[in-house]
Amino acid sequence: MSEEQFKPAAMEVESAEAGSTKPRFRMPVDSDNKATEFWLFSFAAPHMLSFQMAWFSFFCCFVSTFAAPPLLPLIRDTLGLTATDIGNAGVTSVAGAVFARIAMGTACDMVGPRLASASIILLTTPAVYCSAIMNTATGFILCRFFTGVALASFVSTQFWMSSMFSSNKVGLANGYAGGWGNLGGGAVQLLMPLVYEAILKIGATPFTAWRIAFFIPGLMQSLSALAVLVLGQDMPGGNYHKLLKSGEMHKASATTVLRYGLANYRSWILALTYGYCFGVELAVNNIVAQYFYDRFGVNLRTAGLVAASFGLVNIFSRPIGGFISDGLSRRFGMRGRLWALWTVQTIEGVLCIALGLVDTSFGASVGVMIIFSLFVQASEGLVFGVVPFVSRRALGVVNGMTGAGGSACAVLTQFVFFSGSKYTTEKGIVYMGIMIIACTLPVALIYFPQWGGMFMGPRPGATAEEYYSQEWTAEERDKGLNVASVRFAHNCGQEAGRRAVARHTVPVDASPIHA
Repeated sequence: MSEEQFKPAAMEVESAEAGSTKPRFRMPVDSDNKATEFWLFSFAAPHMLSFQMAWFSFFCCFVSTFAAPPLLPLIRDTLGLTATDIGNAGVTSVAGAVFARIAMGTACDMVGPRLASASIILLTTPAVYCSAIMNTATGFILCRFFTGVALASFVSTQFWMSSMFSSNKVGLANGYAGGWGNLGGGAVQLLMPLVYEAILKIGATPFTAWRIAFFIPGLMQSLSALAVLVLGQDMPGGNYHKLLKSGEMHKASATTVLRYGLANYRSWILALTYGYCFGVELAVNNIVAQYFYDRFGVNLRTAGLVAASFGLVNIFSRPIGGFISDGLSRRFGMRGRLWALWTVQTIEGVLCIALGLVDTSFGASVGVMIIFSLFVQASEGLVFGVVPFVSRRALGVVNGMTGAGGSACAVLTQFVFFSGSKYTTEKGIVYMGIMIIACTLPVALIYFPQWGGMFMGPRPGATAEEYYSQEWTAEERDKGLNVASVRFAHNCGQEAGRRAVARHTVPVDASPIHA
């Protein structure tokens, strides 16, 4: 349904807490004011406007983080970098976001995605500008570390989409926001060589040109943070400050949300799974341009173009993953989401092995790499088709843990397979593919009592309302603090699948932590 086809109507629903009339929206919404449609090219406030701000700011962070690899042959010669220096810089570029993403998840639960996102972007912007004045290997490594911290904005991006879109569209919204953000990793492979060549043409020396080029991603990152602050909105009903002041939201406790997020075993499995799709993407972004430059003897522009094609697939591949997740959910419920995730990511591992083995032909290597990229990013969309359902009270922490898993596994993969000279790059790619297949197997252990898992159906009598309400104490439930969780439970009925029989609310023994 396009925005033009939908005629705005009064969507007034009584507030469960205060009985007040909720605001009108241009988009159709559910009882929690979350959009039930997704208008890709719309700027309808607050849902689609927040989407546009979220993906673009994350896109700019990706551009900044991976601005160095396309110019690495030049930076390497200017600074006298060794293979170990380059490998360590690749590791640190993604290591910075590991703990930052967990912290970002907690910040989203506490102050909302708007302030959390803008803050991390502005705090890391100086490191991007400092990339223009680095003169030593240590300076290069430090700049890449602090610039990479900005990738924590991914957590606020996914949290934001889960706050704005209903369960029937959350996979698609997360897929587009994450995918178009990740697109920066491909776009920068084209952008930086072009900027560098343009600066050369106006009279700069190679020594100066690559340094000036870093001001472009720095400026993009700065402007995106300001746009988030001015145009973004935390929730459909307003920003966190307003909602807390009016009593419509309960002030979160950092220790409480961390406890519920960290104690949920599903969070850890999804973190590992995401580590071998998004983590793989980060690792490949660090090595792919130099790999084709050195292995096949192509020039810098061609290597950048090939490397860009890996990331540019994000424009449709990650959204496809979210679309598949939502589509299978309508027919098979949560079990469809889980089966799709396991299948697609396992195929990703097989293709990764193929990429490492097919190294005698430039054309064949590029072809396999593009197909491999499609499955990598579709897997990312599929992971975040599941994440929003793990916990409602600790939604930010679960997003943060999953995102941190992506960065942590990227660090591990980069360090083990692509740092130093222990393995050739092509052999490291083969071993990485084996890791992908092995680390996707635990998806089979994810089980929701009310919806089931890959091999087991739902527990008799279990309901989504009880699952999410168990995150609140009896006293908190008596005060109505779990109302938002209850509304979410009522709005995600499709996760039971088309064949599920109607169930009435019956308490279950297990909480979301222990079930």
